[in-house]
Amino acid sequence: MSTKNKLAKKPINSPSFFIGRGGNDGIISFGSGQPDLVPPKEIFKNLENNRLFQYGLIQGELNLRQLLSKEYPHASCENFVITNGASEALDLAMRVLATEPGPQKVLLCRPYYYSYPFNVRLAQMEPVYTDLQDGRINLKDFKEKIKHVKAVLINSPSNPTGMVEEINTLKEIEKLSRKLKVWVISDEVYKDLIYGRKNYIIKGPRVITINSFSKTYAMCGLRVGYLWTPDKNFVQKVIDMKVHTSMNTNIMGQEMSVAAMQAPKSYIKQQVKIWHQRRDLIYKGLNQLGFKVRKPEGAFYVLPYIKNSNRVVSELFYKYKVIVYDGTWFGAPDHIRLSYALDVSKITEGLGRIKEFLKDKQDWLD
Repeated sequence: MSTKNKLAKKPINSPSFFIGRGGNDGIISFGSGQPDLVPPKEIFKNLENNRLFQYGLIQGELNLRQLLSKEYPHASCENFVITNGASEALDLAMRVLATEPGPQKVLLCRPYYYSYPFNVRLAQMEPVYTDLQDGRINLKDFKEKIKHVKAVLINSPSNPTGMVEEINTLKEIEKLSRKLKVWVISDEVYKDLIYGRKNYIIKGPRVITINSFSKTYAMCGLRVGYLWTPDKNFVQKVIDMKVHTSMNTNIMGQEMSVAAMQAPKSYIKQQVKIWHQRRDLIYKGLNQLGFKVRKPEGAFYVLPYIKNSNRVVSELFYKYKVIVYDGTWFGAPDHIRLSYALDVSKITEGLGRIKEFLKDKQDWLD
């Protein structure tokens, strides 16, 4: 067997195998959650300033932090750190939390975004899990486990389920964490992408909000995210760590983020309308194929049930040129995660290929 063929059949054990693939060679990718929509046109203006190619403030450019401070109650520009995507914000938050007094444990809701357990362990802490019930937090289990951790991580709308947590539950978590003096890390990268119901932003002195410009404004490759918290001492610790790791976040990306925030709000409404239409299409299509799947309420992901998920991922890619993610990576074995961040025609084509794959495997859906 040639080296090329050996690589072609390489085992697929991690999302890293797929990130950056798709969009060519006839591949239909339901994998990475990367919007295929165009960013606001305003971001491409006024980019000829030499300042955009120089070092910047470690905390982030002042004009961007000032704009962000208007989005959060009682915030100032000093409450923010601009990061290389939400990923760096989460990593820095975890590593700073590890230096804080208290148990070295972080409570995660399972299924979770696949990086969460790694972020916790890389910060030399231990992940603890509470299993969702019907896509929602089980408050009884959550209330017991939060007593023994330093922090909890909440992601609503959720990647990988697309579910939006109940407002009463989020308020209860807010109240409980304040009482127990437990940190809350609120990953809100999909907070603008919700269909037909409201969300609730958790508040409090020990709340750390993570967000980015990747999903709302379709700017994934620019890697601009941010962290904000009322605790300015925590912010300073993040800055002190960031200066020795990535230094400043790219200045051009920050300038484009400023322009995105100043673009007409109709841009976001139009994006949500498109995601809503695609959600309806893929949800209906998966149901017609026999999948058991919850209807997403936000973001752009579905997590249908199917047995032998690792084999499903491998066969769909190598035989049908379709990328899906193994639910095992998200703490949900016997599921696959599909992103519908792709054109309607590709969603339809991809569902057709999955239908072919399922011809002799209907019992895998039982």
